[in-house]
Amino acid sequence: MSDTILVSDHSTWAEITLNRPDRLNSFNEEMHLALRAAIEAARDGGTRAILLTGAGRGFCAGQDLGDRDPSKMQGKPDLGHTVRTFYAPLVRLIRSLEFPVVCAVNGVAAGAGANLALACDIVLAGTGARFIQSFAKVGLIPDTGGSWHLPRLLGEARAKGLALTGEPLGAAQAAEWGLIWKALPDETLMEEARALTARLSAGPTLGLGLTKQTIQAAAVNTLEAQLEIEADAMKTCGESEDYAEGVSAFLQKRAPEFRGR
Repeated sequence: MSDTILVSDHSTWAEITLNRPDRLNSFNEEMHLALRAAIEAARDGGTRAILLTGAGRGFCAGQDLGDRDPSKMQGKPDLGHTVRTFYAPLVRLIRSLEFPVVCAVNGVAAGAGANLALACDIVLAGTGARFIQSFAKVGLIPDTGGSWHLPRLLGEARAKGLALTGEPLGAAQAAEWGLIWKALPDETLMEEARALTARLSAGPTLGLGLTKQTIQAAAVNTLEAQLEIEADAMKTCGESEDYAEGVSAFLQKRAPEFRGR
């Protein structure tokens, strides 16, 4: 495993840390490949929740521009290839996972780093965190799903304002606007993020995963199509061991022991 990514295995959940703190955890190709490998290994190893965060004083500053400096390249950089090869597959992977992904944003989340956070299911941020759509400052457009997530979470006016100006958005304002779930004190961010991830991983993760997928599907579905998806998902949930355990525990007035199946 590359040292650009750190993984802590907690049995039912995994904490994955972006680990290029000297570069504000900005992405190079090595870190891209290591992050995807870590997520895939967690998925294939039976993990039931993931916590994603960053080492040091920031979450992620996006792309390491030293790797995409036109003055140091022969010919013009193909940033479309970069998106298709690295950023788009990462977003698709996170969105396709059949369990929750929590993101704890510590410090700055800029460019692709901000939009990587938005691809996760629940985003917590320390009060000192800032979300910056920094693409406008270098003549680019919001990628890593940013052009999709921003207007859906904030509406067109706020999405365009953030994307066109590149102004930083503080964690408290991001939570007030609905961009993220919660802003927390910096000193308790990781403690609360770990507790939440552990709680989710001990929950009925089959149903949680289907909840995630049905909500994501609603962005492009009609009401009629969504009602059918709900019916199919409820059929699957109703036939699960988790549902049977949940009902038994409720009737017996005890804590349930979910298995995620």
